[in-house]
Amino acid sequence: MIDSPEPEPDALESRLRSGDTGALAELLSRHRERLWRIVHFRLARQLQGRVDPDDVLQEAYLAASQRLRHYREDGSASPFVWLRMIVQQTLVDLHRRHLGAQARDAGREIAIHHGPYAQATSASVAIQLAGHLTSPSQAAARAELVDIVERAIEGMDPMDREVLALRHFEELSNSEVAEVLGIQQKAASIRYIRAVRRLKAILAEVPGLCDGKDDG
Repeated sequence: MIDSPEPEPDALESRLRSGDTGALAELLSRHRERLWRIVHFRLARQLQGRVDPDDVLQEAYLAASQRLRHYREDGSASPFVWLRMIVQQTLVDLHRRHLGAQARDAGREIAIHHGPYAQATSASVAIQLAGHLTSPSQAAARAELVDIVERAIEGMDPMDREVLALRHFEELSNSEVAEVLGIQQKAASIRYIRAVRRLKAILAEVPGLCDGKDDG
């Protein structure tokens, strides 16, 4: 029998609950790429290019090490979801520091929105979609296209938009999405299917997307 090269998740979680900072470093290392994508996706446009996602992750790691005792005492979240939550809070604090008076608007893009879930930034969703779906010949009109898509996505139900962001852009599993949002896995799956259906309908009405192909 060949041993797994990685410790079993339950073993890592047990080490975290015991206050093992080495387990925390291992958790960050294991999920660094996923967390980097989350930071890049959630970062407000004003800070793109000014803030290094790696620096955000380092700050989040330091915050997590200081809060490890609280995880040990509570421990209701799985290790990854707990660490992701700290990364999200680090982003909120970062926006407040860097944007000052604009922090309220920037915070809306990544922070709590009248409920137990983080609201996806419609701008980030729009940028990602336009980047994937536009051809090189459409590059000059991309800024206008992003604006159109952003306004269209703003019309989606906030939680449906967030489910879409968590599954499609953060690449969380359905069980992780359910845990993040505090809903049942079946409900998370239904919401995702509905969000994809609505997004397709929205994009079908946006001129210039057409699956990345030029018209005519």
